[in-house]
Amino acid sequence: MSERFDCDHCKESLYGRKYIQSDDNPYCIPCYDSLFANTCDECKELIGHDCRELFYEDRHYHEHCFRCFRCDRSLADEQFTCQDEALLCNDCYCNEFSSKCIACDKTVMPGSRKLEYNGKTWHENCFICNSCKQPIGSKAFIPDDQDYYCLPCYENKFTPCCVRCKKPLTKGGVTYREEAWHKECFVCTGCKTQLAGQPFTSHEEKPYCVICFGDLYAKKCEACSKPITGFGGGKFVAFEERHWHQTCFNCSRCKMSLSGKGFFPEEKEILCRECKVVLLAQRTCSTA
Repeated sequence: MSERFDCDHCKESLYGRKYIQSDDNPYCIPCYDSLFANTCDECKELIGHDCRELFYEDRHYHEHCFRCFRCDRSLADEQFTCQDEALLCNDCYCNEFSSKCIACDKTVMPGSRKLEYNGKTWHENCFICNSCKQPIGSKAFIPDDQDYYCLPCYENKFTPCCVRCKKPLTKGGVTYREEAWHKECFVCTGCKTQLAGQPFTSHEEKPYCVICFGDLYAKKCEACSKPITGFGGGKFVAFEERHWHQTCFNCSRCKMSLSGKGFFPEEKEILCRECKVVLLAQRTCSTA
C-alpha cells in the first residue's frame, strides 16, 4: 500500500495534481492561493500563484491592474508618480502637475534641476543672464523688469561708477554735484580727510573740509584773526572790506557788542556811540 500524499489544508490527494511546497508542507493550487495569495488593491481579487504580482507601498496589484489613473497605461515597466494615492505615469503627471519652463515652454520633469523665482520656473540651463547669456545657476542675480542679470554684468551695465576711482558703486556712496563717489573716495581736496557725514564746502567745484577751506580761502576776522566760514549758522559782519564774526563785532574800547547797533569807525577801531563821544571830548580838551 503506497504512502498517502495529501494537501496539508484540504487533505485531498495530490497524486497526479500540481501542488506548491510551503514551509515543507504541500498544498494544492486552490488551497495555496486561498491561504497565501495577496488581494489586488485595484480589482480586489486574489493574485494567483501564476500571476505577476507588483508591490507598491504595502499594496499589491496584478500586473494588468497596476496602471495609470489618467491614461490607463500599464505602469509595470514604466516610471510613475503617486499623487493623492492615484498612480500616474510620468507624462500624465507632468501634464497635470509639473511646471513649464518660462524660457523654453517645455515641462520641467520631476527630479530635474530647476530654478524658481517670483512664481516662475526655469530649467537650470534656461535661467541665463540677459547680458552674457551664461546660466546663472546658484549665483547671485539682479532682476530688472523682465530681465535677469548676473552680478558682474549688472554692475557693468547699470551701476554708476565712482568719479574718482572709476570703479562701480555696489553699495552706499555719496552724490556730489550729481556725480557718484565711494565714501572713501570723497575726500577733502586739501587734507584728504573723508567728507562723508561731515560738513564741507567747495571752491572752484572742489570739495574742502571746514578747516582747509577756512585756512585757504575764508576771510579772516579782524578781531580774532580766525577764518569766517559761515558753518554752524555762524553770522558775520562786513564793513569796508573788513570782516568780523558776529560775536567778535564789539566796541574796540568798552567791548560792548555792536551787532545790530550803530557804530563809528575810528581808523582801525570801531566804537560804540558812548565811546565815540568820550573820544571827541578828549580831543576837544586836548586842543583847548
